[in-house]
Amino acid sequence: MSAISFKEDHISQIPALQMFIKLGYNYLNPEEALALRYNKLGNVILEDILIEQLKRINRINYKGKEYLFSESNILDAVNALKDFPLIEGLIRTNEKVYDLLTLGKSFEQNIEGDRKSFSLKYIDWDNFGNNVFHVSEEFEVQRIGCSSTYRPDIILFVNGIPLVVIECKRPDNKNPIEEAISQHIRNQQEDGIQNLFIYSQVLLSLSENEAKYATTGTKSEFWAKWKEQFKTENDKSNYEKELKELKNKPILNEIKKKLFSTRFKYVNDYFEELESEELIVNEQDRLIYNICRPERLLDIIFKFIVYDAGLKKITRYQQYFAVKNTIDRIRVKEQGRRTGGVIWHTQGSGKSITMVMLAKSIAL
Repeated sequence: MSAISFKEDHISQIPALQMFIKLGYNYLNPEEALALRYNKLGNVILEDILIEQLKRINRINYKGKEYLFSESNILDAVNALKDFPLIEGLIRTNEKVYDLLTLGKSFEQNIEGDRKSFSLKYIDWDNFGNNVFHVSEEFEVQRIGCSSTYRPDIILFVNGIPLVVIECKRPDNKNPIEEAISQHIRNQQEDGIQNLFIYSQVLLSLSENEAKYATTGTKSEFWAKWKEQFKTENDKSNYEKELKELKNKPILNEIKKKLFSTRFKYVNDYFEELESEELIVNEQDRLIYNICRPERLLDIIFKFIVYDAGLKKITRYQQYFAVKNTIDRIRVKEQGRRTGGVIWHTQGSGKSITMVMLAKSIAL
């Protein structure tokens, strides 16, 4: 195999992009993503994709008939998502965006002579397959109050909305994950690119052999690792098999050609040779799969994010699986009665937030 220095910046970034593509994300190179932002670095929403999806996933049901939302209401919905000035700070603004994305918004429309309000949704939380998922890299965003820019390594979009921001670091650095986290925090400052982070729900810091996640506004000491949990050894075995198969799944030639056509052309031969051997699953792959496969990502965002006293909090793995197992348990009825149980957590593991997330899941 031809040699490549592990000092290359893309040694983590390219495998991450490949994993997202294998998970079903549609790849957009930086030029395509910028065109979908109308070539404006201050824009962060892929508006044409959003407009198409708003038309696709929304219907008005009225008196047994189905109607489309008007063009004006679709454009008003786009403008409502864009109209979030940062006068109340990043986290409060992010919370307002979160409420809009999860609750939707009502718009008045005249149907058969009756003018009524009808709810429009930005994401189909119930049927993840009705949404579209995109991934792009080197997403250049103009900083607030100046002409310079910051460029997060990878962005994940759902229906054209940038919900996940990712920084990738080469493994030869002394503290690659800490460096990635520091970059996230820098980018969220008032002179950074808060106009991107008002939409972000999940943040990832990746380096091949280590990976952590958080959400908007998370301090460095609260970034966490994810440990997938299994009910049986057979479940664990199936998980490992599925992840291994996904890692070694070939990418379509036309997508591969686009990925390696410009910036990554110089390492094309190296990654071609890698594919001739069995690829080994690493910690970066696991975090991507555990959090960002489309169905899991939407589940985490919709049910497992809470705002608490000015802080935004995302589930830890033990909270996520405790809630999931509890929901499964209370659905089961034995002789007409629901089964109970006990959740065992250690001190400081977030029991109170677990209860909030459980209540939210039950209500939903």
